[in-house]
Amino acid sequence: MAGDTGNIKVKIDNVRKVFNGRNGEMIALNGVSLDIKENEFVCVVGPSGCGKSTLLNIIAGLEELTSGKVYVDGKEVQGPGTERGVVFQQYALFPWLTVRKNVEFGLKLKGLKQEEVGKIADKYIKMVDLEEFANSYPKELSGGMKQRVAIARAYAVNPEVLLMDEPFGALDAQTRTQLQSELLDTWEKERKTCFFITHDVDEAIILAQRVVIMSARPGRVKEIVDIDIPYPRTQETKMTKKFLELKNYIWSQVYQEYLEVRK
Repeated sequence: MAGDTGNIKVKIDNVRKVFNGRNGEMIALNGVSLDIKENEFVCVVGPSGCGKSTLLNIIAGLEELTSGKVYVDGKEVQGPGTERGVVFQQYALFPWLTVRKNVEFGLKLKGLKQEEVGKIADKYIKMVDLEEFANSYPKELSGGMKQRVAIARAYAVNPEVLLMDEPFGALDAQTRTQLQSELLDTWEKERKTCFFITHDVDEAIILAQRVVIMSARPGRVKEIVDIDIPYPRTQETKMTKKFLELKNYIWSQVYQEYLEVRK
């Protein structure tokens, strides 16, 4: 099974995750299976506590699963790896390093020469439109700028899979919209495999080729919805009939699961 994945980049095979707490066992994920193709953009939505972030952390190799397997390029995930880049909601920047040094950090770990490190860092700082702030420290940046640095740093090490856990969740609506557009633009140029978690149904539809709806805890894949809206997509796309139909359908499915949580 591990070797025969065709153009499947990430294979999530019957993943189960149980946390042992003071009140006994808590099943976060129960039999999650999903294949993500190479260069595909997949968004995951679902009610709070359905295990979305836990699943991302398992793919990233930051969290151990209880049973099941995850493969990237047919190799079983057994810890973090340079082929997977992660962007969290919290900016996770080094406060003592400038924007440039933050972006260079992972490149230096790869053992590249300084000249090459500088060239690559400059490319991605330009990509996220932060050239004027290359020598600034995180405390001097807005939330949106910090998240741009985190995205540039993730892209700079050239991961094959980009894992994003609500990266725009803490931002104001205008900045969020701008970063969605920038991310789409970058993805269309670089074509990474993206696994993106969000609470925002609009965001999921504008970005993804497929939206995965998770059930209430214990988390399972409830449904996968194909987003058959052509790229490039813009904010005007959100006004189209097709977009609104998909939004109403996906939201109704998520809301049903939210009601399950409240029972």
